[in-house]
Amino acid sequence: MPGKKVCIVGSGNWGSAIAKIVGHNVKASNRFDPIVNMWVFEEMINGRKLTEIINTEHENVKYLPGHKLPKNVVGVPEVVDAVKGADILVFVLPHQFIGKLCDQIKSHVKPGVIGISLIKGVDEGPEGLRLISDIIREKLEADVSVLMGANIANEVADEKFCETTIGATNPANGQIFKELLQTPNFRITVVTECDTVELCGALKNIVAVGAGFCDGLGFGDNTKAAVIRLGLMEMIAFAKLFCKGPVTSVTFLESCGVADLITTCYGGRNRKVAEAFARTSKSITELEAEMLNGQKLQGPQTSEEVYKILKKKEIIEKFPLFVSVYLICFEGKPVKDFITCLQQHPEHM
Repeated sequence: MPGKKVCIVGSGNWGSAIAKIVGHNVKASNRFDPIVNMWVFEEMINGRKLTEIINTEHENVKYLPGHKLPKNVVGVPEVVDAVKGADILVFVLPHQFIGKLCDQIKSHVKPGVIGISLIKGVDEGPEGLRLISDIIREKLEADVSVLMGANIANEVADEKFCETTIGATNPANGQIFKELLQTPNFRITVVTECDTVELCGALKNIVAVGAGFCDGLGFGDNTKAAVIRLGLMEMIAFAKLFCKGPVTSVTFLESCGVADLITTCYGGRNRKVAEAFARTSKSITELEAEMLNGQKLQGPQTSEEVYKILKKKEIIEKFPLFVSVYLICFEGKPVKDFITCLQQHPEHM
């Protein structure tokens, strides 16, 4: 039996960190083809193509500098070429690009391909909420699992110990992904509540923006702990409203839930940019351009998608923290008023 061919769709900070793991793991297993394609959005870096740098120097100098990628990871500039012949697709790119990308590749993917999404975000569809994995499932007619956890990319690339959660409704595929991605320092738990796992990954970024506001306003750790707790309560309430399958609070105790929420509220780019937003008079867009070296922020955009859904369902008052983050980022609500959403939270009534 030839090994399963893996393609990583995306090559930013997190995509490159995952490529490092996948590249090493496929070499050590006879279940996988030893060559891994990685789709790279082509950019010029000091007059050279990024793919050329990755394929000769084996380093993503823009998004994961200082880390060598395994030589069997090959940067491919055309996404259609990258996915050709792949049995397994690992999606790791900003959520706003996924629909268009799936349309591009759908006539080129192998029948029976399986996917895993590492994308943290949600989309707003005609019926309300659309999960990113649902978009991939529908467009590619493939089984799609998700991976979410307390996984700051640079720490994973440094091989510092962390945990993560795979949500897989198909247990056999969950095990394939566990074998592909687990290392001694990247420990994976597989659960069946795929939708809950994915929603945790999207919603925690909104809470992290709130945590960043607290830091920028100088509110201290007690206030930030309240933001984390109230944010978690809103995450659970939102999941119970919108997930098709069962939602148990046990899943929120996995890495994708409380652990990811904590790490994102203390580290991570959403917190960092939100802190700068509270301290300066610059817009989120300006700060993103200044501070993130071409990376995209997920928190503010997710708050906008969530706000539209809550408004449609007329339940805005049940989610004051989510709503407050949206109003501050997009509607000119003063950031100093953020504290009122904590003081007047329904949890305290």
